[in-house]
Amino acid sequence: MLDGLARLNRIKAESFADPEIRTRIAQYEMAFRMQSSVPDLMDLSAEPKNIFDLYGPASRTPGTYAANCLLARRLAERGVRFIQLFHRGWDQHGNLPKQIRGQCADVDQASAALIKDLKSRGMLDETLVIWGGEFGRTVYCQGKLTKDNYGRDHHGRCFTIWMAGGGIRGGVQHGRTDDHCYNVVEDSVHIRDLNATMLRCLGINHEKLTFKFQGLDQRLTGVEPASVVNQILA
Repeated sequence: MLDGLARLNRIKAESFADPEIRTRIAQYEMAFRMQSSVPDLMDLSAEPKNIFDLYGPASRTPGTYAANCLLARRLAERGVRFIQLFHRGWDQHGNLPKQIRGQCADVDQASAALIKDLKSRGMLDETLVIWGGEFGRTVYCQGKLTKDNYGRDHHGRCFTIWMAGGGIRGGVQHGRTDDHCYNVVEDSVHIRDLNATMLRCLGINHEKLTFKFQGLDQRLTGVEPASVVNQILA
């Protein structure tokens, strides 16, 4: 049935000579390839024990962050260009001491394992890994303050992400805050600069990737000046 539908689509494309039809055919075929590859992708039975040990015991449980890190490597092996993993629940305005331990236990080993796994397979140099959130947290406490229970508020003035592989120079720390972790005092990186740097790692010059709109040269880094952070590049 699918082969017959493909032949009909090709006949329509040849009779109308409309490039949109060929684009739609390509989309259909890509969607089919994606769907048909899912069973093999999700089947972790062939993964050896040392890989599960590397990612941690939670990697055997579907839906966990560790299992998703392992799936991310498998997606990258199959040529998927952009992969995004989510780990929710970091909004600890209260009960932080207990919750942050659980969050770190979820992500620490699996994140490190993903880097090690990619590197061992010769994939890290061509894979850019970015780990971060949308803002930081205050260093001072929020809410009820006891020995075992307190929280921290949102903080957009400064926060940290880490990057690995894909043209990033390892072992480099860039930027510094004041003694209270409230303001950036050295080598601040605006989100525009971060985006410009990520695009550079992907082989894209953010200043060239522009289009005119309402009299402005629009680009992915915005209309304000943005700079590549060359200090962190290999």
